[in-house]
Amino acid sequence: MKDFLDYELWSFGEEASLKVSSIFYIAVSFVVIFFTYRWAKRLAKLSIQAGRIDTGRAYAVTQLFKYILAVTFVVLSLIALHVDFRIFYVLGPLLIGFGLGIQQVFNDLVSGIILLIEPTIRVNDIVEVDGIVALVKEIGLRTSKVESREGIAMIIPNHMLVSEKLINWSTNDAVTRFSVPVGVAYGSDVELVKKLLIEVAWKHNKVITNPSPFVIFRDFGDSSLNMELIFWSNHIFPIEQVKSDLRFMIDEAFRKNNVTIPFPQRDLHVKSGSLS
Repeated sequence: MKDFLDYELWSFGEEASLKVSSIFYIAVSFVVIFFTYRWAKRLAKLSIQAGRIDTGRAYAVTQLFKYILAVTFVVLSLIALHVDFRIFYVLGPLLIGFGLGIQQVFNDLVSGIILLIEPTIRVNDIVEVDGIVALVKEIGLRTSKVESREGIAMIIPNHMLVSEKLINWSTNDAVTRFSVPVGVAYGSDVELVKKLLIEVAWKHNKVITNPSPFVIFRDFGDSSLNMELIFWSNHIFPIEQVKSDLRFMIDEAFRKNNVTIPFPQRDLHVKSGSLS
């Protein structure tokens, strides 16, 4: 039996060799690691059901554990193939050059590990990066998958989620403050405008009534009195649709009450005799 296991199927000098025992050890390692990962996923699912951990955190930990098992399998396979690890000393300069070439990839990998370990961003969080608001669908080791408000799936390098300026809306309070700027014509009844804007906000089912919406007289513009409707909502991801609904409702309320929304205009004064 020992002779059978030691039978050499392939050899690469003194650096590596494939024996029957190598195949056996690799197969056993694969089976053990596979069922260990299955057990880890099952444990994570039970922890979620028991309320001990949230879905996003469980996914992150499971992903990190998967990558650790993958590296472990590669190392065990190299040992089973009797690889002489001194070969890596010889290949050192080549590996350094290769490492410099994939520096950005390595940066993404490190960022992915940071994201998986630290709970700064989780699956199902709403984030804003580079001016794009998106829902985090998956956090990988090098890249993450997000979905924009338009339903577009995007792949983002992990370093953008770590090193770039990023807003995680999900870490804010459940209720967040938003605003809709509105301009009305000079001579408008500002108290009526204020009343209409607040009534519109109260009518929308995605606007929180506590805290109550209110109106700010922002400024005297070039051609309008600039007001701003301030409101709170816990519907962060579709908030642009909420704002759009409010603008439609404001336009309808203004038309019914003869409130004019002005357009930019300039008065031209011509001095007598300046034109021939």
